[in-house]
Amino acid sequence: MSTAPENATEMTFADLGLPDDLLAAITQMGYEVPTPIQAEAIPALLELHDVVGIAQTGTGKTAAFGLPLLAVIDSDERHVQALVLAPTRELAMQSAQAISDFASHSRDIDVVPVYGGSAYGPQIGALKRGAQVVVGTPGRVIDLIEKGALDLSRVSMLVLDEADEMLRMGFAEDVETITSSVPSDRLTALFSATMPAAIEKIAQTHLKDPLKIAVSEESSTVDTIHQTYAVVPYKHKIGALSRVLATRAQHQSNEESDAAIVFVRTRLDVEEISLELNSRGFKAAGISGDVAQTERERMVERLKNGSLDVLVATDVAARGLDVERIGLVVNFDVPREAEAYVHRIGRTGRAGRQGRSLTFFTPREHSRLRKIEKLTGTQMEEVEIPSPAAVSQFRASRILDSIGERIEKGRLDLYRTLLDEIHDTTSLEIEDIAAALLANAVGDEGPSARIADDRRGNGKIRREEELDESGEFARASFEGGRDRERPLKGRKTSTTPRHAVGTGTRYRIEVGKKDRVKPGAIVGAITGEGGISGADIGHIDIYPTFSLVEIHTDLSADSMTRISKAHVSGRALRIRVDEGPDGKSHAPKKSPIARKESREGSHRLDRGRGRHLPHSEEHRFDDRRGERRFGDRERSTRGGRFAQPQRKSASKKVAKRRFGR
Repeated sequence: MSTAPENATEMTFADLGLPDDLLAAITQMGYEVPTPIQAEAIPALLELHDVVGIAQTGTGKTAAFGLPLLAVIDSDERHVQALVLAPTRELAMQSAQAISDFASHSRDIDVVPVYGGSAYGPQIGALKRGAQVVVGTPGRVIDLIEKGALDLSRVSMLVLDEADEMLRMGFAEDVETITSSVPSDRLTALFSATMPAAIEKIAQTHLKDPLKIAVSEESSTVDTIHQTYAVVPYKHKIGALSRVLATRAQHQSNEESDAAIVFVRTRLDVEEISLELNSRGFKAAGISGDVAQTERERMVERLKNGSLDVLVATDVAARGLDVERIGLVVNFDVPREAEAYVHRIGRTGRAGRQGRSLTFFTPREHSRLRKIEKLTGTQMEEVEIPSPAAVSQFRASRILDSIGERIEKGRLDLYRTLLDEIHDTTSLEIEDIAAALLANAVGDEGPSARIADDRRGNGKIRREEELDESGEFARASFEGGRDRERPLKGRKTSTTPRHAVGTGTRYRIEVGKKDRVKPGAIVGAITGEGGISGADIGHIDIYPTFSLVEIHTDLSADSMTRISKAHVSGRALRIRVDEGPDGKSHAPKKSPIARKESREGSHRLDRGRGRHLPHSEEHRFDDRRGERRFGDRERSTRGGRFAQPQRKSASKKVAKRRFGR
C-alpha cells in the first residue's frame, strides 16, 4: 500500500496527464494543485489501474475519481459508461454536480443523479436521452435496473464512494448485486474512510490487483479544523448549546462561515432540539430521514443563502453536505463510533477552508474522548462554555461596534431630546439610562432571567447553588461526575409559556398525521418561508389530513404565499386562516384536542420548556417501537430527550396530537 506523499502539493494538475478540456475546467474552478489522494489516484486510474483509496471525507475524493472518469468517457456514445455509487442522496447530488462542473469544457457529456425520495420520471427521462454518467444510491439504482430503465452492460468504470458507510447502512447485498451486474473488464475505484474486513473482501473479489492508497493522518481534513471539547453534564446541554451558538461569531476567521451544524443521535432529538433553538430565536431547522427530499434540498439551499443559520441533523442525513457557510460543527452527542466523528467534523474545514468543531462530553465519557483522539491523531483542546453574562457582553460589544456608524448617519437630535427629558423627569443618571437601553437591546433581563433561560429546555430544575451570580453553572470535570450528572428528583419546572393558549390566530395547513408529519418540520417551514421567529408559533394540532397552527404575529400576504408553496412530507402547506365550525375565522378558546383529552389522551410537546409528554398508552407503545427501529438503546422509552414521567390514559384510541408552548 502506498501512502500519498506530503510533497504532492508541489505538483500541478497538468503533471497528472489530464486532457486539456478537464484542465481548463478545473483551472476555471480555481483549483491549482492536487491534494495527496488526487495526486496518487488520478494517474493510476488514467493508466487503467484499479484503485483502493483510504481517505477521510473532505480530502478531494470526488475529483480523484471524477476527473479520470470523464477522461475515459466517449462523448459520442449515448449510453451509460460510468456508474458511481454513494450511500446518501446528498452525496449523490453533490458528486453529480461536481462531475458536471468538471465536464463543463467537454462536449456532450451528461451526468444524472438517481436517488430515492424523488420522482422516477425525470431520472428515467435523463437515462433515455443518453446520459453517460450515473451517480446514485444503491436502492434507486437497483429499482431502475428492475424497471428496465438502467442498462449497465456497457459500463467501463465503476466507483464505490464511501464504501464503508454504504455497508454500515445495510447496502452490502445491493452493492454486491450491482457490482456483479457490470462487465468484469471495467475499471474500478473504491474509496473508504476505513478498511474493515467487509471492505477488504469486496476489494479482493471485485478489484483486479488494485493500487492501495492511504492518505496519512497529517494530510486529512482534520488539519484544517480546530477541534475542541467541553465537559457538559447532560441536563445543561441545551443551555450550553444556545450560548455557544450565540457567540460563535467571535471564533470565526471568516464572516461568511457563520452557519453551524449540530449533530444528534436520533430523529426525535432533531425535532426537539431544532424546536428549542427556534424558540430561543435562532434560525434553525432539523434534517433527518423523516424529511421529504424536496424539503431537504430546500433546507440546504436556505443554509447556503443565509436564511437558515443552524441545521440540526443525524449522521446519515448530513452525509454529503458541502456548504461553505458551515464554520462550526457541534457534536451535541458523542458519536457511538469514533469513525463517525471524522465524518461529522468533515462538514467544515473542507477544500482548505478553516473550520471549528466542538464536542459535548458528559463527565462519564472520558474514554470516548481518548478513542477519538487516538483515531484522529490530534489532541482536542478543552474549552469553557460561555456564561450567560459572556453572551450578553458579546452581544453588547457588537452593538457598540455599530454605534460609531450610526452616529455618522446623523438625525439623532430627537433622541438626545428624549434622553434629556427622561433624565429631567426621572432624575436617573445618563449612564444608568444608557446601560438599561443597552441591556434591553441585547435581551438581557438580569441574572435571574439568565438562570431561568438556562434551565428552559431540559425539563429539570437544577440546584440553585450550581449557578453563580451571572447564571453560569459550575464547570464540570471528568472527576466526580457521577453525582453531578444524576437528575434531581421531586422537583418540577416552573417556567411558563410565553403565549397563552388561544391568544394567537389559528391557521390551517394541508398536511397531517397520515403524512407522518413532525412538528419540527412544520415549524421549520413556517419560520423559514414566513420570515418569523419560532417563538411566535404556539399550539400545533395535528389531525389525520390537516393541521392547525396558532401564530402570535401577523403574516403578510407575501409570507402566506411563500408558506403555501412550501412542501412538508411531500405536500404543499396551502396555509389559510382557519374557519371554525361556525364558518368564522377565529382563534379557538380551547383546542379541540383539549376537549377530548380525558377520553382520548393527548401527546403534547411543551415547546417553551422542551418537554415531551406522551399521555396515551398507544403513544407509549409507538415510542418504544420507534426507538427500537432507530436503534437507540440508551434513550428512555417514555418520550423524548426532555421527557417527564407519563400518566396512563383510560382510552386505547390513537390520540390526536396537541403541541403546546
